[in-house]
Formats: sequence, C-alpha cells, structure tokens
Amino acid sequence: MIAFILNLLQWVNDTPFAETIRECEWVFPAFETIHVVAIVLVLGSISRLDMRLIGLTSRGRAVTEVSDEMLPWTWASFGIATVFGLLLFASKPIRYLEIAFFDVKMILILLAGLNMLFFEYVTLKTVAQWDRDPVPPMSARVAGGLSLAFWLSVVVCGRFIGFI
Repeated sequence: MIAFILNLLQWVNDTPFAETIRECEWVFPAFETIHVVAIVLVLGSISRLDMRLIGLTSRGRAVTEVSDEMLPWTWASFGIATVFGLLLFASKPIRYLEIAFFDVKMILILLAGLNMLFFEYVTLKTVAQWDRDPVPPMSARVAGGLSLAFWLSVVVCGRFIGFI
C-alpha cells in the first residue's frame, strides 16, 4: 500500500502541472499567497465564533447568530485554502511528506475537524438551552478552546513548513 501511495505521489510530482508550479517564477508564490490569505480568513472567522463559545466576546449575542454570521466565511475560506494547499502539495508531494511540520499540520486539521463534528452533533444539540448565555456550558467552551488551539497550531506549523 505504501509503495502504491509513493508511486502515486511520484506520478503527481512528475506531471507537467506540478512542474509548472515548481518551476514558474510566479506560480508557486501566487498560490502560496492565496493559501495564506485564505488560512488567515479561516482563523479570523472561526476565532470570532470560538471566542463567543469560550465566553470572551459577543456575550450579548446568541451563539447561533455569531455562528450563522461567521461560518459561511470560514467554509468558503477553508475551501480556497484547501484547493490552493493541494496545488502547493502537488508541486513537491514526496518532499512535503518528509517535513514533520507538514504531517503535524495535517493531523491538527483532522483534529479540528473531529472537534467540529463532535461539537456539531453532540454539544450543539442543546444550544437552545444556552444560546444566549453570556458564558456557554463547559462542553461549548472546551470545543471553542480546542478549535482555537488547533487552528493557531495549524498556522504555526504552516509557517515552519515555509522555512524548511
């Protein structure tokens, strides 16, 4: 199975498209810029909701109101970051897998997704009981805190990838 994955990644690496991303003077930096701006928008938009869940900001607003306002921005930004992240990955897929910060970044994104799924399908079921509470219940605060920690760590790992 590992040989299959490595062969697939080598095939991606050897495509003319990947070569263009690697070799063209402006393509990689342009894709990287779009990826970074999109990640900043993910972090900024999800942070507004996470800070509300923690009970630090927007205490006079319903959690659902903040969520409805911010999540479209989060999802759109995440989609753009994913597309351009995959394009960057395609330029040197085997090399990226050798970078520990890349691996950690992917694990952190997975953990952020699992945290979001747990929040969505467990914690949020009772939102009607605490939606307008200035300080949500502990489960919501933990979800918000974990989300902030995961996404800030994604950004830190992403920055270190660029230096290796």
